[in-house]
Amino acid sequence: MILFIIGAAGVFSFMLSSLFVTQSVAQWIAALEVNRWVLMAIINLFLLVAGFFLPPVAVILMSAPILLPIITSAGFDPYWFAVIVTVNMEIGLITPPVGLNLYVINGIAPDISLKQILWGSMPFVGCMVLAIVILCLFPGLATWLPAAVMGTAL
Repeated sequence: MILFIIGAAGVFSFMLSSLFVTQSVAQWIAALEVNRWVLMAIINLFLLVAGFFLPPVAVILMSAPILLPIITSAGFDPYWFAVIVTVNMEIGLITPPVGLNLYVINGIAPDISLKQILWGSMPFVGCMVLAIVILCLFPGLATWLPAAVMGTAL
């Protein structure tokens, strides 16, 4: 089941990449003339929806080269943005229809229904959405540890 989902998501991401869907959406986002926080909210929504249907690697490979210049030109820290992308992709891993982690848990505990696993993951989705909001309100939370360990070179 898991390999089938990975294969289908791979075909879907190849189709979206071939049709330049994610690139078109990212370029549309780049063309918007909005406040930088509205821009960040739109990018978060885009990453969240893309994470629902595509594996994280596909989303990152298709959208990061386009979104990173947009983020840096808006004045955001690229390391902070990487943390935001990671949290968005983790949300995608525990939400259907792809939600690979849900199927892994179902494979480990087959006596628990997929519906129960999905409902059990919803509090974690809420916590991760809250984490994205907190990281957007306080960007220093994502960058203070690397800056403290590695110095201000970041």
